[in-house]
Amino acid sequence: MKQYLLILFLLVIGGAASAQNGTANSNDYKTAIGIKVWNGGGANLKTFVSEKTALEFTGFFYNRGTRITGLYEIHGDLNTEGNLRWYIGAGAHVSIYKGYTGVGIDGVIGIDYKVPSAPLNIALDWQPAVELGSGSYNGFYGNWGGLAIRYTL
Repeated sequence: MKQYLLILFLLVIGGAASAQNGTANSNDYKTAIGIKVWNGGGANLKTFVSEKTALEFTGFFYNRGTRITGLYEIHGDLNTEGNLRWYIGAGAHVSIYKGYTGVGIDGVIGIDYKVPSAPLNIALDWQPAVELGSGSYNGFYGNWGGLAIRYTL
């Protein structure tokens, strides 16, 4: 099951990579792909659907299992150049742990920095979540989030 989810996620990233928009060396970007590390590590994709809103998808892989998260984020500028932004949002996740599958609701708050002279984006966020289901993984989790390092397209 994990292999199929990883393949699906990589196909989505590959499709996004073929849609480059030429803003890699500017102060903003449309889409970025890379890694996110915190409680494990994983593949990460962020794409803007408007000037101030974005969708972010992360596939975390760690020793207890896999977690696929999708978030809707609202962004605002923190500097006049437009390459440092705050964001806040909400979304959901699916967790596939050893012997347990669950779903949950997520929030997110963070900062996002686009390096002006390079096709590089760095973000740091906190992503509290509520896991819905039964078993020992049920309840509130305040230990999700991460440091994302992404290549901008």
